[in-house]
Amino acid sequence: MILTGMARRAGLVAGAVGLMATALPTVAATAVPTKANGPAPAVAGPVGRPDWCPAVETGNRVDCGSVDRPAVAGRPDLGTVRVSYAVVRHRNAGPATGTVAVNPGGPGEAPIHLASSFAQALRALLADHDVLLVDPRGTGFSERMPCGLSDRDYRFGTREQQREAVARCGRDLGPRAAAYTTAATADDLDAVRERVGAPKLTLYGLSYGTYLMPVYASRHPERVASVVLSGAYPLAFDPLARPSAQAVSSALRRVCDRGAGQGGRGKRPACDGGKAVADLATTASRLRTRPLDVDVTLDSGGSPRRLRFTEGKLANLAYEAASRAVGQDPSAATLLGALPHALDRFVKGDDGPLVRLVRNEYKEATTEDQAPYVAVVCNDYRTPWSPKAPVEERKARYRAALDAARPGSFGAFSPEGFLEGPTDGGDVCLGWPRENTAPQRQPLHPRLPDVPVLVVSGDLDANTPDANGREAARQFRTSRFLSVRNVGHVPELSTTGCVTGLTTRFIRTGRTGDTGCVKALPPISVTPVRP
Repeated sequence: MILTGMARRAGLVAGAVGLMATALPTVAATAVPTKANGPAPAVAGPVGRPDWCPAVETGNRVDCGSVDRPAVAGRPDLGTVRVSYAVVRHRNAGPATGTVAVNPGGPGEAPIHLASSFAQALRALLADHDVLLVDPRGTGFSERMPCGLSDRDYRFGTREQQREAVARCGRDLGPRAAAYTTAATADDLDAVRERVGAPKLTLYGLSYGTYLMPVYASRHPERVASVVLSGAYPLAFDPLARPSAQAVSSALRRVCDRGAGQGGRGKRPACDGGKAVADLATTASRLRTRPLDVDVTLDSGGSPRRLRFTEGKLANLAYEAASRAVGQDPSAATLLGALPHALDRFVKGDDGPLVRLVRNEYKEATTEDQAPYVAVVCNDYRTPWSPKAPVEERKARYRAALDAARPGSFGAFSPEGFLEGPTDGGDVCLGWPRENTAPQRQPLHPRLPDVPVLVVSGDLDANTPDANGREAARQFRTSRFLSVRNVGHVPELSTTGCVTGLTTRFIRTGRTGDTGCVKALPPISVTPVRP
């Protein structure tokens, strides 16, 4: 989805929509016939159409607008926030069969500027469905509420600096920090639904969108037609992220043991999975006491930034960043495919390959304000402590949770080292101000509507691994879970069109049909590890 921002639970979908658009139009376009005279030409839309309203290359009409919403429900003194939306209209004659609301993740990613990419990726569905794109409050074309914390400063900061920056962001936002909640975003979406006249929505969530859409479904159950969740995790996810820590090792074993890379299928594997996991543990142990200082030249220019590459930064690289774009093109180089070789060389005394991976990952850091990200994380996400507890009590509860963790439950990492990796978890919200916390935290097990639900997950994804996807599916009474072989975060990336074809069919019929393609995708390319 050609997104900016840090690699995070939702930011990992970066580039996905754009890649889907280039990879999938042939498959998508043949799914449903269009009118004989082709798609309608793009039109300007109604009088008063805002100048930011996008055009889409598929030619579908796009209607745009905004709604003013309470910043914090029940607090008129805190004012309102303007929320903007775009509706990509269906091509065929007659009313739309349905409306699909898409959220690309984050928290804090904005979909409107990606309208053309979404239109390409969902071209088949746009024959008879409208696609609704709403920029969450504080993002994109919706009104901003910044706190002065940039993506760049957050990503390059040590864990202590990240905690301090998050606490400062909460203080700078003041009482309006409570405006940034998933519940508020869900209610904004419903207000837009009412404005555009859609009786019900099909909810299509990617990454953080798989958290947002169940919240919407719990608050507006009568307005939900069906749900698709891709790269999913449940509302009651593990606050210590242990499934992700374990999935890093599983992903390394799978890419090695499936005979990818120059070994090729049926030939000598490119690497040994067990050794790759052992090398990861050795690398994590060394970085725990002897971090690397890495100078990174940013794409945006300026002087190089120095990064203290610790065990926590390695964890972030291995489970968040390495899950991105895996399987989009099986022959293309990926961070995950290069990781076994880089770990092998590091253990043998050559840090060059690992340093190159680090520099490539961090060079895209931006000046984008992270208030919509950290505020939702600290207001909503599950933690081992009460958000109303004082800081010292929070620290004690967090320490107790770590001490109670089963030995080995963090895979190749130490508990403390791994939990310095998540930009949306661990202890990052320890200092979030009690007085600026949302009045109520998101319920973990709300009542959800009994509608058709499809959850898809990549079996190389350590960011939202299969274990989390299965739990996300279990939240609903009627659901189908599919694990897609040889892909990472957000399986729609596959160039075969396998997953997008399944989700399109599911949205239309409530059924996936033949799912054999999810087991047939080829292994990814892996840099060979030589003895």
